[in-house]
Amino acid sequence: MTDPILIRQDADHIATLTLNSPGNFNALSDAMLAAMKAELSRLATDRSIRVVVLKGAGKAFCAGHDLKEMQSHRKDADKGAAYYQALFATCASVMQALQTLPQVTIAQVHTIATAAGCQLAASCDMVVAAENTRFGVNGVNIGLFCSTPMVALSRKVPPAVAFEMLSTGEFIPASRAREVGLVNRIAAPDALDAETQRLAQTVAAKLSVATRIGKAAFYDQLCLTTPEAYALAGRAMVENMLNPDTDEGICAFLEKRPPNWP
Repeated sequence: MTDPILIRQDADHIATLTLNSPGNFNALSDAMLAAMKAELSRLATDRSIRVVVLKGAGKAFCAGHDLKEMQSHRKDADKGAAYYQALFATCASVMQALQTLPQVTIAQVHTIATAAGCQLAASCDMVVAAENTRFGVNGVNIGLFCSTPMVALSRKVPPAVAFEMLSTGEFIPASRAREVGLVNRIAAPDALDAETQRLAQTVAAKLSVATRIGKAAFYDQLCLTTPEAYALAGRAMVENMLNPDTDEGICAFLEKRPPNWP
């Protein structure tokens, strides 16, 4: 019996997904991407879960794509073109699934997150990192510009910062990652679990329907003009206001009592 490549643990409305392939630094192999895609699909319909924490086992959070697996397809008749197209499409669907997931997602990064591993962290709603963590999109160092990781990274940090990381292949420490908006919170290595759980529990304690509506509206409005964004956000506010639990929450606040939410 071998350990599962992706481990899920649920507690207090929080699901923790652990990338469990330390032998290849939790690389996003075909098997890992398939496992993540399947688990995220299950989570999308699980109303008992309010927050999803993503972490890695072993010495790395995630080292990106499995280069050995990718290189093996150069022997294909088309030199791997079809395989690479399918691989990057699958990876993109997993990254987007993290943002379309109804639950809030938090990456818990304990050490290095590089290339598509950095993309994975940037695709989560929030990131908590250990003080010794480094982030990089270093594919350019081996002749492969990190074009797909660029999508998530350039939507999280200023364009000039993203391009510098992409074109130099240099890593940035957790402190710099926090300065530019990639990381939300930093903790000492031995306090990382506690800090991540503190953030996850804070979010999980909120009214889940409000968080679901708000998360969807947050990402939908980013690509809109200001008038379009206000129109979309207004519709989201109306939907939220009409929910009975929101009515209860507002009444409880006005009456100076705790809300009676299920």
